[in-house]
Amino acid sequence: MDLFEYMSKERSKKESPLAMRMRPRTLDEVVGQSHIIGKNRLLYRAIKADKISSLIFYGPPGTGKTTLAKVIANTTSARFIQMNATTSGKKDMEKAVAQAKEAYGMYGSRTILFIDEIHRFNKAQQDYLLPFVEDGTVILIGATTENPYFEVNSALLSRSKIFRLEPLSREDICSLIRTAVYDEERGMGAYGAVITEEAVRFIADMAGGDARAALNAVELGIMTTEPDEEGRIVIDLETAGECIQRKVLSYDKNGDNHYDVISAFIKSMRGTDPDAAVFYLARMLDAGEDPKFIARRIMICASEDVGNADPQALPLAVAASLAVERVGMPEANIILSQAAAYVAGAPKSNASCLAVFKALSMVKEKDTGFVPPYLRDSHYRGAAGLGHGIGYKYAHDYPEHYVKQQYLPDAIADERFYEPTENGYEKVIKERLDRLRNREETFRMEEGGFKDEE
Repeated sequence: MDLFEYMSKERSKKESPLAMRMRPRTLDEVVGQSHIIGKNRLLYRAIKADKISSLIFYGPPGTGKTTLAKVIANTTSARFIQMNATTSGKKDMEKAVAQAKEAYGMYGSRTILFIDEIHRFNKAQQDYLLPFVEDGTVILIGATTENPYFEVNSALLSRSKIFRLEPLSREDICSLIRTAVYDEERGMGAYGAVITEEAVRFIADMAGGDARAALNAVELGIMTTEPDEEGRIVIDLETAGECIQRKVLSYDKNGDNHYDVISAFIKSMRGTDPDAAVFYLARMLDAGEDPKFIARRIMICASEDVGNADPQALPLAVAASLAVERVGMPEANIILSQAAAYVAGAPKSNASCLAVFKALSMVKEKDTGFVPPYLRDSHYRGAAGLGHGIGYKYAHDYPEHYVKQQYLPDAIADERFYEPTENGYEKVIKERLDRLRNREETFRMEEGGFKDEE
């Protein structure tokens, strides 16, 4: 390293953004993620023993994926090469592999190749790394905000240990904020700023588990706030509100959070919790989720989870979907809220849903026989000669428009697919079906078929 490079690095330490300066340098400085780097955890022991194998870190932004990779680099004896998949290509990887081979051949040094946003590499680029990861030429550390099981080649996954990083807790963020404000070496301590506990808690809440968002807000507040009469820069609740205008939602419409939030939304409606359903609805709407997508999920839930316990749920959900398309945003918020709250509050039954899956399973796996002749179409030429339609009983000719008749094929004549529950309107359906099915004793079999007894 020459003098100019040294001076450039020293200047960068002082002038780089606060979030960059506050990156932990050792394992003991890392805040949060105790589930993977707590003492005596597997990753903690591996780092301390300098026995790192290839790793994939994934989680929301600001949870410390890059930070953890650099801590590993500072802790182990391995060389460290960093690249970002959004700006790097195969030539960069070839150069890194060549350097790794040279370092190992000449000095016996291992090389950690850290690739940020690894999911941005296409299949061919990821495949290029396979032999070098497998033979130990490089120790791969990949970081991604996307689920690696969908975005990273399975062959590369099988050669790596996968660790999920969780959003930092409120307490962790609060601790980082206090350190950043008062630390004179790497933080903002030289400015003589103070921050109220109200402001600390507000920024921590609004950051949504993203350390970078919290530290950016702190830096903005200190750099733009005029000193008071005593010469102090005071970050109070009002200043904090200006620096972090709105809650940083951890929601990526194409990633894990998209699926997590919509899953929670559906499960809240299924679980009859309208408050939670409306909350997750608001999360999605605020993050810019497509309202038509939300409307489709409400329609599905209305049929799958409410079903015939409240037959009005599906028509209401369908009407809401049409209204959303015709009205548009932002008024569509109101329509979706009504539909979600109704479906969540409705009585539940998945009996009709289970019925079709049971029937589909039987159709696929079993010889179910043929349609009984008397149910077959009798209108085309020659059908009568084949016995089609002969013996069929027209239900409307009988009391209550019902007559006992076998409709299922002989092979599965006694099967029951739809079993109504006692919930909501389905109780009425169940009682009627039970009563009609139990009328069998009022019929007697004669040569011509079922006839009413006198």
